[in-house]
Amino acid sequence: MILLYEHPLSPYAQKVKIALAEKGVPFAARLPENFGGGAVREEAFKRGNPRHEVPALIDGDVHVFDSTIILEYLEDKWPEPPLLPRDPAERARLRMLEDVMDTQYEAINWGLLEIEGFKRAGGALRDEMLARAAAQTAVLQAWLERALAGRDWFTGGRFGWGDAAVVPHLNISAMFGHAPKPGGRLADWLARANERPSVAACIAAMRDRERPDLPALIAGGRFKRQYRDHRLEWMMRSGGLPIVLDGIEKGTIRFGNEI
Repeated sequence: MILLYEHPLSPYAQKVKIALAEKGVPFAARLPENFGGGAVREEAFKRGNPRHEVPALIDGDVHVFDSTIILEYLEDKWPEPPLLPRDPAERARLRMLEDVMDTQYEAINWGLLEIEGFKRAGGALRDEMLARAAAQTAVLQAWLERALAGRDWFTGGRFGWGDAAVVPHLNISAMFGHAPKPGGRLADWLARANERPSVAACIAAMRDRERPDLPALIAGGRFKRQYRDHRLEWMMRSGGLPIVLDGIEKGTIRFGNEI
């Protein structure tokens, strides 16, 4: 059976779990030992996964990391039912949609968790960054609303690659109070997507996940949030330079793993 190293709150891992479920591929999900502590100890997780990030998939002797590459592997090995259409232009459209979600959209939700969950900002800085995040989310949701014009699903006539790429991020937005506006195409799409067993299982796993005292984890040095590429860019452009400098000084943030 396939082993998927994941974290229930990771939209990237959720994307892969949705794809596996939609294809009917059995898998076991596992949280890597000491994940987020800055020094992952589990050798099976690190082998073939130089980033030490989730998701990471093990299929026998095959080790695959990066959510997009994992989806491509699943599509190649289990082509039925397909998550991507045959048309090259449509495939490109969905991959571009996924890229926007995995970089620009994910960074906003990640930043919100830094501010509201890990309490890295207070006072005027908190208010300013939350307002920016809300405005940025609204712009991206309007873009998604337009992308759904004339379509039942982002993938077209059926739930597929694009929908699996979008739904985790929208559900995390909803957790922060930024659900799509009721009555629109995007809100209707999200309601239908959340009814699918593959998506509902991810929502249940998020809700069932134990909620630790996040600021205490940071203060105690037991967890370091990863400030990589798009996340660091969002923080810098959204007024979070003081947060970055404080995290570097106190050793409470980390960057990508060096090979």
